Amino acid sequence: MTKLKLSKIIAFEYLIAFTLTAFFYGRLDFSWLSFIMFILLPDISMLGYLWNTKIGALFYNIGHSYVFPALLMMIAFMTSTTIFLIAALIWLAHIFLDRALGYGLKYDEGFKKTHLQRIM
Repeated sequence: MTKLKLSKIIAFEYLIAFTLTAFFYGRLDFSWLSFIMFILLPDISMLGYLWNTKIGALFYNIGHSYVFPALLMMIAFMTSTTIFLIAALIWLAHIFLDRALGYGLKYDEGFKKTHLQRIM
């Protein structure tokens, strides 16, 4: 299988994950206005690039790792806190959409070098 074909399959899988996350968000009858307002919020982690590429990659990767929204989701279920579940689903949707578009976790060398591909 060629690298291009494989990257399209991976992007499609992330698109499905985004769609499923949005589906569950809707099925839970959460506000679509909130979804739209906060879907780009994790990109605030790009501000680390104002310091340098190493700090930028660190901040970006923290904001785009599955670990923190997954922990937030676990806390939401353990405490029955709806706002945490809303935040976790929006955060995960953002990550899935980014990955579907080819924006992966960053390397220290710069914003355009990711674990998925080199962004043009």
